[in-house]
Amino acid sequence: MGDSNATMVTEFILVGMSNYPRAQMVMFVVFLIFYMATLFGNTLLIVLIILTPVLHTPMYFFLCNLSFLDMFYTTCSIPQLLVNCFFRRPTISYTRCLTEMYVGLFLGITECFLLAVMAYDRFAAICNPLRYNVIMSWKVCFQLAAMSWAGAFVLTLIPSQFQPTQFCGHNIINHFTCEIQALLKLACSDTRKMEMVLMINSVIDLAVPFSFILVTYGRIGQAVLRMHSAKGRGKAFSTCGSHLVVVSIFYGSAISMYLRPQGKTFSDHDKFVSLFYGVVTPMLNPLIYSLRNKDVKGAFWRLLGKKMSE
Repeated sequence: MGDSNATMVTEFILVGMSNYPRAQMVMFVVFLIFYMATLFGNTLLIVLIILTPVLHTPMYFFLCNLSFLDMFYTTCSIPQLLVNCFFRRPTISYTRCLTEMYVGLFLGITECFLLAVMAYDRFAAICNPLRYNVIMSWKVCFQLAAMSWAGAFVLTLIPSQFQPTQFCGHNIINHFTCEIQALLKLACSDTRKMEMVLMINSVIDLAVPFSFILVTYGRIGQAVLRMHSAKGRGKAFSTCGSHLVVVSIFYGSAISMYLRPQGKTFSDHDKFVSLFYGVVTPMLNPLIYSLRNKDVKGAFWRLLGKKMSE
């Protein structure tokens, strides 16, 4: 290696949890509850959408994609996080750390795109109701979903070509998981290209979709205010309100992490902010969409009544 101080790193130590030894068991219980709630809530939502014909619409198709993604997003990191609660200095291999990092990045970018697509679906439904079935045909829905997943995959591959290879013997990551910004703090090789690529990526997968969502909801708001039916306005605000809550939590935390100048160290504040888009949002998604949605609640009670009558 070019740097005489560079040392081959074969594993990393994740000190995000071990910095709070007295709270490790409390964190274990909290994260376990979050993880089980995420798996249960998203699985239930997927089952309801698949089994209920009235939910076979573009909006629920994309919501099904989002629930499927959220289950894998949390599974990518939380099981490792739970295991780490039992160790004073938990370690993770170099290969596993990179795998966790890039899989998490891929799923996070996909969620950015899916949330933007869902906003477009609501725009088509509210602003062009007579042409909605043409605009959001099943062919278009599959294409938009495929583009979200494929685009995220490409945007994940690009940073991997510039990842640092020299860590100067530093292998302590101040984070709960292998997060890309935290890993960059350890590198002693030149990371300027990687940081530039990440900033460009962040603009493409955070700033652009978020701006699109804001413009889309501006148009939706204008259309809703022109509605004469109070019932129609209430239904529109209900479906859009759920999506806006999810967008606010997810994009708010992600933008505060990636679209700002990066310091030399990864602070405790950054660690806990990252939990919002990596742990909290996947758990809240099914709750937000189901509690504010009469169709989903109706499907749940019908399915429960059917099972109890058997």
